[in-house]
Amino acid sequence: MSVETTAVAKKSIFTPFNIISGIILVAGLVVTAMRFTGGLGAVTNLDQNNPWGIWIGFDLLCGVALAAGGYTTSAACYLFGLKKYHAGVRPAILTAFLGYALVVFALGYDVGRPWRLPYPIFVQQGTTSLLFEVGLCVMLYLTVLFIEFTPAAFEWLGMKKIRNIVVKMTLALTILGVVLSTLHQSSLGALFTIAPSKLHPLWYSQYLPVFFFVSSIAAGLSMVIFEGTLSHKPMHHLMDEEYLNNHDGLILGFGKAASLVLFGYFSIKVIGLAYDNNWHYLTTGYGAWFLVEMLGFVALPSFLYAIGARDKNLTIIRWAAGLTVLGIIVNRFNISLVAFNYQLPSAERYFPSWGEITISLFVVTIGVLAFRFISTRMPIFYEHPDYKGEH
Repeated sequence: MSVETTAVAKKSIFTPFNIISGIILVAGLVVTAMRFTGGLGAVTNLDQNNPWGIWIGFDLLCGVALAAGGYTTSAACYLFGLKKYHAGVRPAILTAFLGYALVVFALGYDVGRPWRLPYPIFVQQGTTSLLFEVGLCVMLYLTVLFIEFTPAAFEWLGMKKIRNIVVKMTLALTILGVVLSTLHQSSLGALFTIAPSKLHPLWYSQYLPVFFFVSSIAAGLSMVIFEGTLSHKPMHHLMDEEYLNNHDGLILGFGKAASLVLFGYFSIKVIGLAYDNNWHYLTTGYGAWFLVEMLGFVALPSFLYAIGARDKNLTIIRWAAGLTVLGIIVNRFNISLVAFNYQLPSAERYFPSWGEITISLFVVTIGVLAFRFISTRMPIFYEHPDYKGEH
């Protein structure tokens, strides 16, 4: 590994990745200055009809769903006893921790007075509010993810005693993480049940909490495969023998599970459609887009996952994972942006400004850079030599 590290150290810092990342970071800092000196109106297209934009639709709704790989992987390993997936736990936990941390970070841009973000938790609790429940769960789950991540940091720092104490809490933390995730993943869907007149009937349903929770499981499983695929080549030199030996089995197992979850999600969506008797909307323009989402981003990846698992074809499974990740983004965008306020004239509809898009790219770039920084220094893809077989 020392040879590889030396080789990496000799590389120029002016790589295409670093240059593009640097440009996005500079642009993000400029827009950040504009946001916090000129207010929301200086950089967003938000208004009274559209108080929530891409910072909620993408940074929060998509970010929380795609960070679900943390609880799905740790539950598979520690609650269901599928130890063959153990090598994937730390990358999944790190991805989830960074995802939730950046959700909170991005929320600071969206709220009018970000310094009051802790108020609903510590000063004025609105215990009957769904937003309060979401905020409380996200805060607690972010804390759980941070504690679950710390063994890797403690091993890196050589703090063996405190690392061993945290490792003994693994099962309790996993159970707590699953409970909190179930609550807030479904509550994010429940937020939209209070606006039945604003959300198009094809996407509105009293089952939205169930839809959000089930789809988050598919998103989490797919994100673990997607993130593992992206990391495999550039970080191959950091992966030990156990990780590499179990990598293909993890993809096959998660692919099979994702196929079943997506099939279940497709089924309950059809049940919801039938329960509300919304079949006639399928012949409209929104109906065509709804069918694209359901057939192209739910049924198709479910079918591809099944084919890939049956034929043990990792390439098909990886494509299915990418399609599912894209599908989750499409679904959350449809609910929070496309099908929301559908009755308004086109001139009053929301479209994100360049400043909002820049901040979203800024947040994603920070997440990628943080993941790369941590995983190239701490035992994320490999076991620390002092703790072989102790996880």
